[in-house]
Amino acid sequence: MALELSAMSPRRLYARVAAGVDGPLLAIAVALVSLGLATLYSASYDLPARVNGQAVNLLVAFALMWVVAQMPPQTLMRFAVPAYVAGVVLLVAVAIFGEVVNGARRWLHVGVTRVQPSEMMKIAMPLMLAWWFHRHEAGLRAREFCVAGVLLAVPVLLIARQPDLGTAVLVAAAGFYVIFFAGLSWKVLAGLGTAALASLPPVWGLLHDYQRRRILTLLDPTQDPLGAGYHIIQSTIAVGSGGITGKGWLKGTQTHLEFIPEKHTDFILAVFSEEFGLIGVGLLLVLYLLLIARGLMIAANAPTFFTRLLAASITLIFFTYAFVNIGMVSGVLPVVGVPLPFISYGGTALATLFVGIGILMSTQKHRQLVQS
Repeated sequence: MALELSAMSPRRLYARVAAGVDGPLLAIAVALVSLGLATLYSASYDLPARVNGQAVNLLVAFALMWVVAQMPPQTLMRFAVPAYVAGVVLLVAVAIFGEVVNGARRWLHVGVTRVQPSEMMKIAMPLMLAWWFHRHEAGLRAREFCVAGVLLAVPVLLIARQPDLGTAVLVAAAGFYVIFFAGLSWKVLAGLGTAALASLPPVWGLLHDYQRRRILTLLDPTQDPLGAGYHIIQSTIAVGSGGITGKGWLKGTQTHLEFIPEKHTDFILAVFSEEFGLIGVGLLLVLYLLLIARGLMIAANAPTFFTRLLAASITLIFFTYAFVNIGMVSGVLPVVGVPLPFISYGGTALATLFVGIGILMSTQKHRQLVQS
């Protein structure tokens, strides 16, 4: 394929590369990752290699996006079951052979590198459930929704056991969106909500000590200002100190005096807020809203039940990422270790997000192709 591309004229080469790439989606993604690189440069001012590594991650992510964007939905459907099964097998392998880092077993060594299988479930889960409901579209009954619930519960429980509450929440949300859009009744939703509230006391007993501390710290961070409350206190100070216009790029005192923990990953929004202020955060929120609006527009125009479910759930995954991270950094939600989409440092998460963008582009490109 490389030889074929090199033999083309510049105009044909551009047309070939641009084929299937949705302009609005690409523009929004480029704007977000550009803000992300600028913020990461400030957050990692003493470690420029981190920025170079993120640039390499971006190249890989864009390549994955382009490849997925060329795939017709029928091809994506064929990957649904193998991707789900492979993800569950890898999660089981993590539970048995995974590397323990900071008390959590989340990583698996594969050859010369290591992977986090829970990340791939953010795509494999909605892909599998969209395939399942598409297959039974003609007669969706309680049985199909119960099977979908089991398919969702297995990887979520395996991820929560690692423990990785943040990723478990994202995978659960991704699967729930598919089930909801497939036609889950409001009566069932009300019943599930009631059951969830009733299960809070026993679930509290199953949480790890650090997870309980995170929830209690949310209610009153000052009860442990140098321990569990440190993250929230420092992040809210940084967010507030940015004011309306911010302190300026590379001029964040909380950032460069090392007060903000995990400032290149989970709390990078605190860095962004301090340096670009309320105006910068407003711009960031507008970009996320544009991304979600474009994704939902693509989902509404999708030609098949499978593509509608998949595109809508992928879009709302982006929303969940942003909502949880912003709530976490601002002290509204517990600290659960969810990165800010397209902004935070990290290769696996970035690749997952751009695969999602590629799926939306594939849906848009093949919207005229109605499956018989």
